[in-house]
Amino acid sequence: MMITAVKSLADRLVSSPRRLWIVSFAILFALSGAWSIATPVGASPDEHAHLIRAAAVARGQVEGREVMVPHLVGGIEGQFAETGVELPRIYQDLKDVNSCYVFKPETPASCAPRLIDRPGETLVTTAAGRYHPAYYFAVGWPSLLVPGAKAFYLMRLMSALICSALVASAVVSAAEWRRRSFTLLGVITAATPMALFLFGMVNPSGPEIAAGILVWSAGLPMLMSPDPHLLNRRLARLGIGALVLISIRPLGLIWFAGALFFALLLSQKGAVREVLRRRVTWLWGGLAAAGAIAALAWSSSHPDNSVINTPSDLTPLAAARKTFDFGLLYMKQMIGYFGWLDAEAPAATLLVWCGVALALAMFALCYARVRDVLAVVGVMVGIVVIPIAAQAMQARQLGMIWQGRYLLPFAVGLPILCAAVCHERLPWGGFAWRRLLVIAGFSLSLVNAAAFLWALRRNTVGSTGPLLINPAHWSPPGTWMLWLAVYTVAALALGLLTAVSDNRDRPLPESARAAAGGAAQDPPRLAGAHAEA
Repeated sequence: MMITAVKSLADRLVSSPRRLWIVSFAILFALSGAWSIATPVGASPDEHAHLIRAAAVARGQVEGREVMVPHLVGGIEGQFAETGVELPRIYQDLKDVNSCYVFKPETPASCAPRLIDRPGETLVTTAAGRYHPAYYFAVGWPSLLVPGAKAFYLMRLMSALICSALVASAVVSAAEWRRRSFTLLGVITAATPMALFLFGMVNPSGPEIAAGILVWSAGLPMLMSPDPHLLNRRLARLGIGALVLISIRPLGLIWFAGALFFALLLSQKGAVREVLRRRVTWLWGGLAAAGAIAALAWSSSHPDNSVINTPSDLTPLAAARKTFDFGLLYMKQMIGYFGWLDAEAPAATLLVWCGVALALAMFALCYARVRDVLAVVGVMVGIVVIPIAAQAMQARQLGMIWQGRYLLPFAVGLPILCAAVCHERLPWGGFAWRRLLVIAGFSLSLVNAAAFLWALRRNTVGSTGPLLINPAHWSPPGTWMLWLAVYTVAALALGLLTAVSDNRDRPLPESARAAAGGAAQDPPRLAGAHAEA
């Protein structure tokens, strides 16, 4: 009875694209918003720099004067070219608020001084001053409404809202496939705990990853499982994802080109021609091209004048070898390495997440055709080779700065692509696929919640403190127990999406049959897909 009720509820959620988007958005916002509130201010990579940049852009300070600041990155000294802006004094305090516990996982965040809003403004520098201002304006405007630390939390929640909207659209795209349990699992696997953590922070990596998930989720079905009734909607999602991805930073153009290349590699005969016939294709293509030109123009007009005292032995070959050796670390960072990369997720999270991703890849390869194999293997090779090539080319100028999150906008394509190949190639009968998918979805939910608990433990009592977090030395607004409960319920709700019934046997609505000229062979689609925007 319980299982039947759960499946019935899940089926109702996906029966309408609009309802599914709203529910998915609520779930994703609860997950990313929980990270926003339950993480100490400044306890995420370079967040102080991004908060300063966002507040400055919101106040019209898109440009600033260059200030050379001494820095130590990866053990290499240098003078970083930062941007000086005039902001309230609390933003200067923000730069040192985490100094007592960052990179010290055994030390809880309770040692940090309280952030107090003080009168007057002062010169504050940020290393993010050269970044494209669009994202920072989108998240920075709440700092004009409220003073003090409350503004920092509101800016985080704005970032969480934007990322949740993008990934909710990816969930709807995944649900439009006929065997949607597979494709929904692909999107859920792509939204790693690290991705959700970054969604809830003020960091351009968050929307970059979310846009990457949307681009892969919208582009693959458009060419692999074409449906003329859904084409305009898929093009709109792809266009929005492309605009966000390309506008964040120049690498976004490479991530978008990679996703588009593999989608074209797996496209059905005639699918590309049908896409090119639509006027809306050229509209979105023009907007994406304009966004790319604007982003490249901004990047070229704001060069990095930092000076790094790179050791003479850090040659491109040496950097490539070191990057290859760090491959396992980068994989952990893509799944769950929170804080300033000083709060690792539990082993269960890493094992289960890797297990589900590898299972999707193995199933896809077992039944794959030649082009499918080329696509799956190509993405895997890209995940390994791209960091090596990037570090080899940039180590002399920037040092060994690569992190796993930098690759996530591209790496999210692996589970989404493998799920799409499984959808197209696997025989549905003869094996309990549905049960396996549901188990995978709920396993991801449980280890996702475990990762959140581990991060909470690091911040409240330190990584060597009690697992039950008692007593808590630091606590977020509303207590850590509240946000752990919110996150766990939301994670389970996200896993519930894999329990939906597949619509491969569902008849077309009458309106769709009439539009299709009564063609019984047309693929089924979401109920209400033609009646709702």
